Amino acid sequence: MACANPHSLVIASRDAPFHTALLQADLLLPDGVGIVLASRTLNQTTLSRVAGFEFFYGLTKTLDRLGGGRYFFLGSSNHVLNEITVRLNREFPSITVCGTLSPSFTKEFSDTENESIISAINASKPDVLWVGMTAPKQEKWIYRNRNKLTVPFIAGIGAVFDFYAGTKKRSSVFWQKVGLEWLPRFLHEPCRLWERNMRSTPIFLYWIAREKYKILFKR
Repeated sequence: MACANPHSLVIASRDAPFHTALLQADLLLPDGVGIVLASRTLNQTTLSRVAGFEFFYGLTKTLDRLGGGRYFFLGSSNHVLNEITVRLNREFPSITVCGTLSPSFTKEFSDTENESIISAINASKPDVLWVGMTAPKQEKWIYRNRNKLTVPFIAGIGAVFDFYAGTKKRSSVFWQKVGLEWLPRFLHEPCRLWERNMRSTPIFLYWIAREKYKILFKR
């Protein structure tokens, strides 16, 4: 599983491996109000946004109700992973955190480190592998290694690690409902989110306008 938003699609347009990873995902969530806008504008379909956090929390609640499951968390820092484990144990006692791993913060893992990561995951026998290494690293890693992993379900959920751990605050429900969840985050971290919001979003909106023009005048 992967999440699609305007920024990820813009990046994928110039990153062929990332583009392939998104296309080959068995489940691609419309995680971004821009995706919903594009769907309604171009296809006139009713598409609701499904944020990575909602998917993570919803699946966890369902598994907990059905008797539990085994989770492995790959990514982020040891502090974040510990906070995730503590909260899960408190909120969903039937969910077992069978393993966590904070890999090196490098663009690419060495072959030795990658094999070590895969071995650790497979040895833990998780039902779900949650990967939080930010896009596009997490999606490309999942695509390259999914056939080596003996895990029924693998999902790249990035910032959800920090949100669930409480190390970063998610925008309030008000901003989520009005489609501006990105705004408080951008104001809080403008340098880190500048490209995502001030470059990728205008490009994506241009794409929508261009495609709408083709639909209206070039049939």
